[in-house]
Amino acid sequence: MVKKLVIASGNPGKLREIEHILAPLGIEIVAQAACGVTQAEEPHCTFVENAIAKARHASRCSGFPALADDSGICVAALGGEPGVHSARYADETADGANQDDRNNRKLLAALAGAADRRAHYYCVIVLMHHAEDPQPLIAEAEWHGEMLRAPRGSGGFGYDPLFWIPALDKTGAELTMETKNRISHRGRALTRLCEKLRTGQP
Repeated sequence: MVKKLVIASGNPGKLREIEHILAPLGIEIVAQAACGVTQAEEPHCTFVENAIAKARHASRCSGFPALADDSGICVAALGGEPGVHSARYADETADGANQDDRNNRKLLAALAGAADRRAHYYCVIVLMHHAEDPQPLIAEAEWHGEMLRAPRGSGGFGYDPLFWIPALDKTGAELTMETKNRISHRGRALTRLCEKLRTGQP
């Protein structure tokens, strides 16, 4: 079992959710910034390639096993966009506290007048035991819903205020962390990864 794991992310929301789910395993969780690891390049057109690149970079720089998440929202009416570009949809060079708001405003504008509001979040989690790990652990999951025409809720992050789950009549931003981690793309992908860690599955 892995004893210490570097999380290849600088996103506070992701870090909170990952730590919350991995805590019962007794693994020491360290954010990559605490190890002096810089953000990795994400040049690829698929989630899994970007996740592998981030995990490999964090493991190589830190010397520890590393876990990376690559995720995004895929909107049917936009042909699957923003997809891998979700984090910096509004501005590829920007970051910071207002990025989520800018992304949400751009997505609403792109969907103006669209009748088809279907969307799903997708997440792939990669755990590399070392930088040259030939068989990293990989788990994935989707979370289906619809995009609202105005944000609701103050929790979550990213596109959660616009992402509506019809069965619950709530957005991702209106869920408790416990509920979100149980049903979300990231929560279910991490749960699958934890099962692989416990059982030694590839």
